[in-house]
Amino acid sequence: MQDETIQPQNLNKDGDKYQPWLDEEIAEIGEVTNFGERLPPLKLEENKLTEFDVDFSKAFDKWIDPASKQVKKIIPVTHAGEKKVLWLNTANPAYKQIIEAGKKGQTHFKIMRTGQKRGTRYTLVD
Repeated sequence: MQDETIQPQNLNKDGDKYQPWLDEEIAEIGEVTNFGERLPPLKLEENKLTEFDVDFSKAFDKWIDPASKQVKKIIPVTHAGEKKVLWLNTANPAYKQIIEAGKKGQTHFKIMRTGQKRGTRYTLVD
């Protein structure tokens, strides 16, 4: 039979049993979900033109999907007077178009979404 004596280093400040793996879990959660201010997502409706302004004042936060390893950028936008975020996969051609336009000084965008799921396409409109 193993000795199940709880050592002082295995107790939290309240004297309860402490699980060291929880520190690692908290660190991993922080890496995945630390996006600063929580803002609602910009929802792009199918076959509807959506206008928004992008805030290019700082680098976009990123999120890496743990399962697929896809990288998504979290783009701060203002839509209908409300601050929101647009999540875009960096492999999406619309992401590159937004970045290139931002480099030229453009901040106002119009985008149209067509299709669903894997067939979803985003088209920037001038």
